[in-house]
Amino acid sequence: MTFLPNPSDADLRDSHGGPDAQGVPLHDFSTNSNACGPCPAILEAVRQADATRYPDPRYGGLRARLAEFHGVAAERIVFAASASELIFRLTAAAARRGARSVCLPAHGYGDYARAAQAWGLQPAPQVEARLVWCCDPSSPLGQAQSGLPASIDALAADAVCVLDLAYEPLRLDGALGLGSAQRDRVWQLWTPNKALGLTGVRAAYAIAPVDAGDWVDTVDAMAPSWPVGTHGVALLDGWTSAATQQWLATSLVTLREWKARQIVLCEQEFGWRCLPGAANFFCARPPMDDIAGLCAGLRTQGIKLRDTTSFGLPGHVRLAALPPASGQALADALRRIGKAPTTIPE
Repeated sequence: MTFLPNPSDADLRDSHGGPDAQGVPLHDFSTNSNACGPCPAILEAVRQADATRYPDPRYGGLRARLAEFHGVAAERIVFAASASELIFRLTAAAARRGARSVCLPAHGYGDYARAAQAWGLQPAPQVEARLVWCCDPSSPLGQAQSGLPASIDALAADAVCVLDLAYEPLRLDGALGLGSAQRDRVWQLWTPNKALGLTGVRAAYAIAPVDAGDWVDTVDAMAPSWPVGTHGVALLDGWTSAATQQWLATSLVTLREWKARQIVLCEQEFGWRCLPGAANFFCARPPMDDIAGLCAGLRTQGIKLRDTTSFGLPGHVRLAALPPASGQALADALRRIGKAPTTIPE
């Protein structure tokens, strides 16, 4: 892992997938939300949530259910308004506790670097860093992080490691491959809204390392009151149910099929080079230099891809696995804007 400052952070602050100034894309490949969603049971729970009242400020019942779901002590559960919010709060807590260095994935979510820069943390290799960010499956590549177990074992005693598991529930191949001791050594950051197809409901939680009580106190003390609203509580509560987990498992079967078809389309019809990955999305390199122009042209046709430049991966786009009809719409849009080859290179 390394630290790669994102180019023009002021410009990339708004580099996100999903709706934009042009509205909601007709075919949105740009977010990693589960395209089989929304999960019907969770959607109904969110709709039925009583927004006239505050949730329990300590989230006692929800904390207990999440702890039982993960098989951990309840005091290890820390709530957050979103993964992004907790990324900034954990970075702030690390800086407050004396951290001056950070290690990031070579390609990763921009908020890791933005939070580090906001608090003046300097780049360092893992052996020297006191705050280490990991993500598995990674973003934007959707790949298993190479050597993750060994990296965790090699952490300095006073280093804090956060493992972003945003896409673990959407892993289509392989497994995380961490033992219980390695899981207990790191902060595990969970954001189920992607897996449930409800990214507009902002809610997240983390599982703190074992024996990190003083750290938990610091991170909790830096949180605003009620970081998770009533709708977020409904989502996180429903996340733990057997019915929801069965719906998710069924959706993964469909996503594998959609992803495989989409890769074939990109490679055989468009001549794009697709990169391997284990999640419900993948990166591809179109045979052209103007990726921004490609994405802008497709956006006029109701199609949105994710330019991965802000992840430190220029020349590529990221595509979520969508239904076959969306793949066909992408093919038609590429032809209309003149970006589909008339012959496919061998």
